[in-house]
Amino acid sequence: MSKPFFRIEMLPAKHGDALWIEYGTEELTRRILIDGGPINAWPEVSARLERLPAGDLGVELAVISHVDTDHIEGLVRLMAEPFQRWPIDPAEIWFNGWRHIDEATDLGGREGEFLSALIHRRAFERWNASFDGKAVCTGKLPGDAVELADGMRLTLVSPNAQSLAKLRKDWEKNLDKWQIDPGDLDAAWAQLVEENKFHPDAELTLGPDDLSDTLRSLLKGQDSGDANGSSIAFLAEFAGKSCLFLADAHAKVVCESLRDQGYTKAKPLKVDALKLAHHGSKNNITPELLELVNARHYLVSTNGDKFGHPNREAIEAVIQGSRRKPTLWFNYRSDHNIAWKAESLKPGAAFSTRYPAKGRSGIVVKL
Repeated sequence: MSKPFFRIEMLPAKHGDALWIEYGTEELTRRILIDGGPINAWPEVSARLERLPAGDLGVELAVISHVDTDHIEGLVRLMAEPFQRWPIDPAEIWFNGWRHIDEATDLGGREGEFLSALIHRRAFERWNASFDGKAVCTGKLPGDAVELADGMRLTLVSPNAQSLAKLRKDWEKNLDKWQIDPGDLDAAWAQLVEENKFHPDAELTLGPDDLSDTLRSLLKGQDSGDANGSSIAFLAEFAGKSCLFLADAHAKVVCESLRDQGYTKAKPLKVDALKLAHHGSKNNITPELLELVNARHYLVSTNGDKFGHPNREAIEAVIQGSRRKPTLWFNYRSDHNIAWKAESLKPGAAFSTRYPAKGRSGIVVKL
């Protein structure tokens, strides 16, 4: 039997996320898609999906992590097509819609309602199937774990019931101006039909204790976005390789989950890679997160053109706080992030960097 592989492709999704995961062996490739980027990145994202071999469109899981437009719009666009014209055939779709928020009793406003309406009409039986159609949420399954085909194990670290409940008011407020009642999928469908944009025509360095006082004071993890706090985030493990995919999750929620799973500063979660939350925002990383996770590769998905991500404070925290010499992976080479390349080439540099080739965007990380 051929050697197993686990690779992550950060697609060129502008300031958003679109992650294409492949795992398996030479005999059989399995796939996972996390998010679809904003609508203006759809041509690049769809071009990658359309490279699948004819007759082999299978995807084990499509995850829509949360309702921010830079994560959700591309998949609204994908699902606006009739099911038989989708470029992928996902066996399961994870997305927490209004009915799942209300359970913490179809999300975050208009695009969330659009996507709920589409999944409801196109692939209802595949919606959160591992959770019996209920919310994708910690505390629901033994060990918070789901096993996909051929042994890919996913362990949830976000959201929890509290972070879903907090999204409720934000969702309702967002819908007021569009005159859609939360969960009114027929009204959402009617508006979707009119929305043209969705239609076709190990080396040691310093360690977390050594973060400077100045830097530590800047890492409060105070992301105020309720939608971000509802992010579906998980640890993916296959054939001895692992990556923690954090979407835009709040550090507090992730750390709580990791502590519940038995990880501590003395016994951290050791992973090959960590996809930094919220495109490397300083508001989604804390000293505690760096204490609880011991990673070698740190992945940053953004071109930095809208919010200036990644923040220098977040990247400096990774460089100073990693227990092993970290490698920073960027899916764009930009004026905003290229400074780290020069720093990484200095004698005695405590980190290394990886960028796409000049003139290219998107990057593949082979674990």
